[in-house]
Amino acid sequence: MWPDFSLNRPMLWVALSAFSASIWLPGIPLRLAAAALVALGIMDAWRQIRLEHQRARLGEAALSLSEEGVIITDASNRIVTVNPAFTRITGYTLDEVRGTNASSLSAPRHDKAFFENYWQTLKATGRWEGEVWNRRKQGDEYPEWLRARVVSDESGRVTHHVCLSTEISIHKARERDLQRIGFEDPLTGLPNRRRLHDLLESRLRHLRAGESLDMALIDIDGFKEINDGIGVELGDRLLAHFGQRLARQVAGGVVGRLGGDEFMVISTTTHDDHDNWIKGLQNHLGQPFEIDQHSLRLGLTIGSCRSPEDGRESGVLFQRLESALYSAKRNGRNHSQRFRPSLDVQDSPQLGMLNDLRNALAVGGQLELHYQPQYRLEDDSLVGLEALLRWQHPRDGMVSPGDFIPLAERHGLMATLGDWVIDQALAQLSHWQSKGMPEVVVWINISAMQLFQGDLETALASGLARHRVPPRLLGLELTESVLLDERAGDIAPRLEKLRRQGHHVAIDDFGTGYSSLGYLKHLPLDKLKLDRAFIQALPDDQADAAIVCAVLAMARGLELEVIAEGVETEAQRDYLRAQGCAQVQGFFYARPLPAARLEAQWREQISAGQIIKGKSFAEASA
Repeated sequence: MWPDFSLNRPMLWVALSAFSASIWLPGIPLRLAAAALVALGIMDAWRQIRLEHQRARLGEAALSLSEEGVIITDASNRIVTVNPAFTRITGYTLDEVRGTNASSLSAPRHDKAFFENYWQTLKATGRWEGEVWNRRKQGDEYPEWLRARVVSDESGRVTHHVCLSTEISIHKARERDLQRIGFEDPLTGLPNRRRLHDLLESRLRHLRAGESLDMALIDIDGFKEINDGIGVELGDRLLAHFGQRLARQVAGGVVGRLGGDEFMVISTTTHDDHDNWIKGLQNHLGQPFEIDQHSLRLGLTIGSCRSPEDGRESGVLFQRLESALYSAKRNGRNHSQRFRPSLDVQDSPQLGMLNDLRNALAVGGQLELHYQPQYRLEDDSLVGLEALLRWQHPRDGMVSPGDFIPLAERHGLMATLGDWVIDQALAQLSHWQSKGMPEVVVWINISAMQLFQGDLETALASGLARHRVPPRLLGLELTESVLLDERAGDIAPRLEKLRRQGHHVAIDDFGTGYSSLGYLKHLPLDKLKLDRAFIQALPDDQADAAIVCAVLAMARGLELEVIAEGVETEAQRDYLRAQGCAQVQGFFYARPLPAARLEAQWREQISAGQIIKGKSFAEASA
């Protein structure tokens, strides 16, 4: 910032020598030559001074543009100069701080040991870097990141200190926001799942003799219907009011939101009154909530446990709370279930399977679709394929869908599984189209969970567009239980819209549920799928035969197709054909096969000039 004028200039010394000698030089020519050398030396010195002044101006201009505050002090730490950024940050001008000790600007947050360490490091290494707190002219304190460096002369003597400071108030605020986001539910302001784990661990560590922890996991029944009825915005306000009321009820305890409509409560107690505590929660939360002009009474399903009786580790207690809640949901709604060891025995093996299933969805390569052909009895021609989900576990081999599908439904994975099935089936249809394979309808199963947890219509539309498959080639099978599940809402308009878009719709496992036959008059359906339970004993069992005949007659009256599944014998096939059943599927014709094997058999028949029919396909499968 000041000109660094140097006398180490040969031309300057030549000029000085010429000037000294000019007095003694004889003759005008020599004196003129000496004068010329003196003039050149003066010009060189002036040029050097101008360059140094130019460098100083450029340095000052650069410092004035810097967003970092710059302080230059002398060896005694007295301020010599500052840049405009320093004034903008602190409010002090150069005239106000020139000559003052720089440490006088620091906030009184640092003790003597901090400054001793600062000067010791600066003297030993020549530099220091770290976070400090300073005080502005207005008196408010702020954090900054300080980088200090020692400036020494050629002899090694300290002449100045240069300090660069960056205000980090915004960064600190962002850190606090990120920490809040990481540990706080944004809607209710309550601790989230991650923070609840930490708080539970803390409570367990500080649990004293004679104390216990009461814990409850609370799920609001039918919250989707509430959201649909009053709107998402009011639904969010309801969740916030619910959390506030819960926090008031357990003052001194911990209340958090795990996500969705699930809340958790932790309370330290010295009394063995866990059941009464749960009843108190139910009574308090069962009072009406006034939201806008709506008065709402909520049904609650609660899973609970108690420490140390039910565990001493947070991970175990969380697991047992979830086991109790899922058990309560399975046994009905609007009641509570306390953890018992039998739940742990029942659910522990499934937790490992649940983790493996999540990993299979995330990593890929384990889940696949097998396809079982469907045939028209009139001419044994291929009319469709049912896509069946299979899980090839890397350690346990083929896992039965009866084991992992209910697990996926209980733990909220059906929407993800359903979307995966839709995408895979459409990708396979697109592949078969590009290879010139037979054009048949592929039927996929849709669960109730998929209807109300996921966005079925969006998944179908995006998949069809991505794979360029017409909707008529993807059929949708829904079980009778879907018709009874209130969580799916009014399903008829949704099915009607899907049918208008080109999808075929069928009721799977017809006859095994408890739905009213009146549904069939109002639902937009194309096909009934007669459950295998009525086919197995045909044609000898008179009761099953009567049921099959009745369903076929009813379907004809409603102009619905019927397909019988589980056909395994020739006698069953012949009876169904005689009674007018149009379509069948089962082991008598073909077992479910991976897409590659199915395609290979198609290619063999096509290359042999054969039409793909049930009898020839069954022989090829055998």
